[in-house]
Amino acid sequence: MRTVPDDERRARLGVRHALATGHRAGSVEAAVAAMTCLHATEPASVHLSAWARSGATRDDVLRALHRDRTVVLQLAMRRTVFAFPADLLPAVRGSAAARVAAQLGARLAKEVEAAGLADDGAAWVTDVCAAVHDRLREAPATTRQLREAIPPLDLRLEVAPGTRHGGRFPVAPRVLATLAAGGGVLRGAPAAGWRVSRPFWTTTEDWLGSGPGRLPEREGYAELVRRWLWSFGPGTEADLVWWLGATKGAVRHALADVGASEVRLDDGSTAWLHPDDTAPVAAAEPWAALLPALDPTTMGWRGRGFYLGALGPLLFDSNGNGGPSAWWDGRIVGGWTQRPDGRVVVVPAGPLPRAAREALAAEAARLTAWLDGEIVRSLYQSPLARRHDASVPH
Repeated sequence: MRTVPDDERRARLGVRHALATGHRAGSVEAAVAAMTCLHATEPASVHLSAWARSGATRDDVLRALHRDRTVVLQLAMRRTVFAFPADLLPAVRGSAAARVAAQLGARLAKEVEAAGLADDGAAWVTDVCAAVHDRLREAPATTRQLREAIPPLDLRLEVAPGTRHGGRFPVAPRVLATLAAGGGVLRGAPAAGWRVSRPFWTTTEDWLGSGPGRLPEREGYAELVRRWLWSFGPGTEADLVWWLGATKGAVRHALADVGASEVRLDDGSTAWLHPDDTAPVAAAEPWAALLPALDPTTMGWRGRGFYLGALGPLLFDSNGNGGPSAWWDGRIVGGWTQRPDGRVVVVPAGPLPRAAREALAAEAARLTAWLDGEIVRSLYQSPLARRHDASVPH
């Protein structure tokens, strides 16, 4: 059994993730496929992640998402919205997304009963979801329009009263999340620009024609793991359980089904490679990148030491969300932020060699020009960047 050292893991990261010099993607679709999928919790992240790997314009990303529909937004693993290649939808909908839909539906049914909205919470959820689907068959609609058309969506739930995370929460987002994970509806065209999460909801049939279908659960997990291993391998069982939001049993079945190749990491732990990707990967030329909050390169593994080192508290919030990051040759070396005039500024976490400083400055200038004065304010700005912003006079 061979050992894949950390320096090779960093080399693989640069090459497989289309970040290293000479390995950039030629299109939005190629950039998405390189990562298996892109995080889309914040709409701007899809644009910034695609730009970092391919130089795509905002129009390029909007074309892929909303005109050609070769990339589709889908609620899936860990109740997170991702941008998937359209051909991967059957796998994710039959596995990770179906698991999330079942969890969300069961939780909502219990909350409805606890709030006294219905004696049979499951029946209430089924009826309201059907009403939403029927309304969207008529025409796409925003969440606000759906609330106006379907009175139960305008209700609020009292959840976990008296606890830290309790309060009164609107029903509509919970219903739409359940439907979106289940594959009945999806996020269509944006109603308020590329940086704002305010979509027109639409039925899957209207958006994708006959619909993508779904693979059986085990086959779906196997296809997701096969693609993840190509993008992120070598990875451990713990990495996959975390990324998929699945059980150890599901991950072990998938690893066996794809014929994953067992290797060792520098720390002695067992990890896995794609069966067609077992040869050593040489390092590319040193490269620099500025990635958005929750970028899949930042969030792809549970074990992040080989590229993050001891910088976790500076780049990740208390919930484990990674902020906008600055990379040099396979490692996170800091973050980035924007001045009020739109200029992108790199915030190093420590001293950097001259080559890194110059390359990151060039990336910052390139991103400043791409944004053209528009400001992207992430909810997941890193502690490092927040501290920097607080220290700069405005």
